[in-house]
Amino acid sequence: MDFEVTRDTRNELLARREVDFTLRFDGPTPSRLQVIGKLSAGLNVKDTLLVLDSMKTTFGKTELSGKARVYDSPEQKEKVERTFLFARGMPKPKEEGS
Repeated sequence: MDFEVTRDTRNELLARREVDFTLRFDGPTPSRLQVIGKLSAGLNVKDTLLVLDSMKTTFGKTELSGKARVYDSPEQKEKVERTFLFARGMPKPKEEGS
């Protein structure tokens, strides 16, 4: 997997970076966790400060385009970001007795 940042802007009002990217991959489409890991390594930020907003693939191509936001602090992230985006793509906890 290799990615390219197509747009990187700073939003001072919300204390975050807004990043558009293109990711090229081999095989099946990577999961949201894999994309977050690759972005956090490539942008040199902690994955707890990164929120993956959208990922879009095109039929027949092995690339996806997406949008992500990198916050300055976890407090700012929790204050600004929608809560359902935190849990999206995370593994579900296993129930006991199943």
